[in-house]
This record gives sequence, C-alpha cells and structure tokens, in this order.
Amino acid sequence: MLASYPALPIGVALIGACIGSFLNLVAWRLPRGESILQPPSHCPRCGSRLHWHENLPVIGWLWLRGRCGHCGSPIAIRYPLVELLTAGLWVASLQAAPTALGPKPLPWLVVLAGWLLISWLLPLLLIDLDCLWLPEPLCRVGLLLGLAMTAVIGFQQDPGVGRSLVFHHLVAAGVGLVGFESTSALAQKLIGKPALGLGDAKLAALLGAWLGLAGLGATVVLAVFSGALVGSIGRLSGRLGRHEPFPFGPFLATAGAAVWLIGHDFWLSALGLMG
Repeated sequence: MLASYPALPIGVALIGACIGSFLNLVAWRLPRGESILQPPSHCPRCGSRLHWHENLPVIGWLWLRGRCGHCGSPIAIRYPLVELLTAGLWVASLQAAPTALGPKPLPWLVVLAGWLLISWLLPLLLIDLDCLWLPEPLCRVGLLLGLAMTAVIGFQQDPGVGRSLVFHHLVAAGVGLVGFESTSALAQKLIGKPALGLGDAKLAALLGAWLGLAGLGATVVLAVFSGALVGSIGRLSGRLGRHEPFPFGPFLATAGAAVWLIGHDFWLSALGLMG
C-alpha cells in the first residue's frame, strides 16, 4: 500500500496526530465525568478557550513553548508525545499484518480496523496510567467493535470464513474475560487480594475479540513479561514500593497493538512458543 501511494504516510500521519489530540482530550475528561464534546478545548487551570493555532497537534505545544498562553501554566509534554505516537501507529497500521482475519482480507479493511483498534487502546492505556482504572463502557464498546469488524472482514471473504472468525473471536473474548477473572479470584483466595483488576479482564476480552485466541495468548505472554520486567526495575530502583500496585492495562494494550501490527505468529515464534 505504501509503495502504491508514496504520499499516503504523510497524510495518514497528519490525521493520526489530530486523532491523538482528541485522544488526549478523552483521557483527560472521561475520568472526570466531563463531556468529550463540550466545552471546546480550554486550559484546565484558567478555563481560557484555546485558539485554533494553539490546538494544532505538536505545533501548538511548540508554539506555546509548553505553557498556557493565558495563565502560563505548564502543559505536559505527554500531549505532543501522544500525538506523535498516534501518528506513528497510524502509519504503521498501513503495513500491519494481523494473522487472525482469514486468508484474504481486504487490505483497506484491515487498515481501517487497525486505526480503530489503536485509537481505542490509547485512551484506555492513558486512563489506566493516570487512575488505575479501565472504563467499562470503553471496554464493552471496544469488544463489540472488535466482533463487528471481525464479521465485516470475514464475511467480505466468504460466509463460512465470516462465521468461523466471529465464533473463534467470540470464544477468545470469553476466554480472556473468564481467564482473568478466575486468576484474580484464585489470587484473592491464596494471598488475600486480587492479582488483577476487573478492568483488566474486560480489556483482555476486548483484545480477544480483535485478535483471536492465539493473538490473545501472545498478547498476555508479552504483557506478563514486560509487566514483570518493568515492575522489577521499579521496585529495585525504589520508584515502586514493595506492595504498591501499578497498572497492568498499559502492558496489555501495548502488547495487543504489537500483536496486531506484526502478527501473533511472529511473537509466538520469538517467544519460543511455536516451532
């Protein structure tokens, strides 16, 4: 796709950065119970409405030198970083190679699905980092979108492929939900506290709906390894207390995006789980 349209990545990056700006807004307002549509973008400190040029992704932050143009309050560097990350992931989605969508999915449908999945996972990741909370409505709607996109991509190829894909992805969603909830309940009995939040179970179900059973398995293994590594470094460095909780959702979301972009076969092989 990139070879056919050499200018396409530039346009996609620009749109992705704009989407990233909106995702920043979602991650800020949703935990506070605010509307994501009204009022227009404004400084959370002084309430001043931002001018159009101040809202430009990345450029607006640079223009303002990382501070509100009205009250001088600092604007976190996370905002342009999320915009750049979204732009990069949208461009990467043009060459995504998910391996659970049937033999011959339409490339543009796969790209569209990748954009939707990436844009759904990012606010979940940010909110969990900020609040140790994964909003159930976002997880539930994301799961339904995953099944819907799976159905569209599958039935576009063949009715048999469509039925098979929807069934297997529905099973994967159920396995993710039940598996994580069972693990948490078992930990509650053994050590007196749950090992995982219920939001993690819902996020696992969402990822199962998009990635299928093998993709979900690769995602969980990647998330556990990366989470254990980061947790160990955090505790050894003193940045995390011995029993201080830290969010697992960002590891699941990051691993899920990696599995979508590269395919679960690559990760299972890299992890030594497939010959």
